[in-house]
Amino acid sequence: MLADDEHLIRGALAALLSLEDDLLVVAEAATGPEALAMAMAHRPDVAVLDLQMPGTDGVAVATSLRADLPDCRTMIVTSHGRPGHLKRALTAGVRGFVPKTVSAQRLAEIIRAVHAGSRYVDPELAADAVSAGDSPLTVREAEVLELAADGAPVAEIAGRAALSQGTVRNYLSSAVSKLGAENRHTAARIARSRGWL
Repeated sequence: MLADDEHLIRGALAALLSLEDDLLVVAEAATGPEALAMAMAHRPDVAVLDLQMPGTDGVAVATSLRADLPDCRTMIVTSHGRPGHLKRALTAGVRGFVPKTVSAQRLAEIIRAVHAGSRYVDPELAADAVSAGDSPLTVREAEVLELAADGAPVAEIAGRAALSQGTVRNYLSSAVSKLGAENRHTAARIARSRGWL
């Protein structure tokens, strides 16, 4: 199964993979929720997921598939291969993590390897993940910082996170301090650039 919100990329991948005698694309999806529905309906051996999709990202889809369809192995194909994303993906049980710059032939080889039970992580992404280190943010700090990244006011963030405004301010202040940023917007940018959000 292929899941990518960019129709041209998904269609091109499907066409190229269909040229392989031993690979069959049984379903395609454009959003996270659609990917979950298609996976449950078609029960693919391997789900190739874009990291960033509308509705639910590829890592969240992989987490759900691990629980609901444990025989389906998952891979992330992304143009946003930041270290924190790789760590989240591996924690979610993803078996392959590759950049969209990989050739179709190489992608087919990696799909076969993942199907056979192997794991494949792009070497450059793996090296970046090791050198970046772990996020200093707690889960709640990262969640609140993510909600603040688009410029939402504290009251709105509090409502969306089901927290008091004072608690939101405390989480934001802590995140800003830990990241050595001037404000929450800079902190969000730093955290995103390292793949921690």
